[in-house]
Amino acid sequence: MGCGAFGWAADVTDADSLRELTAQVLRRTGRVDVLVNNAAINDRFENPASALELSRFENYPLELWRQSLDVNVTGVFLCSQVIGAEMARAGRGSIINVASTYGVVAPDQSLYRDPEGQQRFYKSAVYPTTKGAVLAFTRFLAAYWGHLGVRVNALSPGGVENGQDDFLVQEYARRTPLRRMAAPTDFMGALVFLASDASAYVTGTNLLVDGGFTIW
Repeated sequence: MGCGAFGWAADVTDADSLRELTAQVLRRTGRVDVLVNNAAINDRFENPASALELSRFENYPLELWRQSLDVNVTGVFLCSQVIGAEMARAGRGSIINVASTYGVVAPDQSLYRDPEGQQRFYKSAVYPTTKGAVLAFTRFLAAYWGHLGVRVNALSPGGVENGQDDFLVQEYARRTPLRRMAAPTDFMGALVFLASDASAYVTGTNLLVDGGFTIW
């Protein structure tokens, strides 16, 4: 017995695009059981020489602020409104909003300082702001749709090792009780738990999968 999958490109900031995606899913499967809102912008500065100045709060470009709000917050809102509405109509479903430890605690800017004491860049204000908004939205929607059988939870990952500078990986590991950054596979079990009936009585919560990063 195998399982099938199909891909469909959609713009999370465009309601019409999401309606077409929903129609395609319903045409193929007849139902929507789980929605994982994972699309997000996390600052990447193409030019390392300008990353430090651009990432300073005092200099951070308004255009980048608005772009992240559009994807990280409006995208979650629209996907939940368009796709989640199908779950509400059916009287069942699980929505999982991917947030972040930086929606719970402030960024530790010292993590981005190299061994010579040079600040390479700053974690900008927009990422924790949007992820904090995702957590608030999760609680709102869990209360709003709970009586219709739709559960809404957040999953907040810790930092994932993904080719960062060695000093950052080491510093992040040093201030994490499990003494390492996350691997992508570390979140699979949590996603399955929140998506399945194993969490049938869980809604409105934020599941932190961060190696203990936020306990200090």
